[in-house]
Amino acid sequence: MGVDVHGRDATKAARRAVSDAIRHSSLGFFRMVGKTPQDMLVDVTIGVPNPEAVDTAAVAKELPYGTVTVTAVKGGLEIPAEAGSDAIIIANAAVLVHLDDGK
Repeated sequence: MGVDVHGRDATKAARRAVSDAIRHSSLGFFRMVGKTPQDMLVDVTIGVPNPEAVDTAAVAKELPYGTVTVTAVKGGLEIPAEAGSDAIIIANAAVLVHLDDGK
């Protein structure tokens, strides 16, 4: 989950969601299967209230390895401020990692 507290920046929330997701996981099996981190195929799905506002290329840069594909879909949350002039944007991220086994 990633949050932009001020500014309604869907890309900022999405980048934070991806950063949070990858920092709670570890993939150390590459050598066991004869692969490197660069061999990863990474599919990212971002759920935000305004998916058209997400800069998917900027979100992809949060992933340090592999070939990355980012798709933004309708989801997440937008919580309006009491004054109505701002909102909190919450993004959810699903990060799926695949390896091509050549079959």
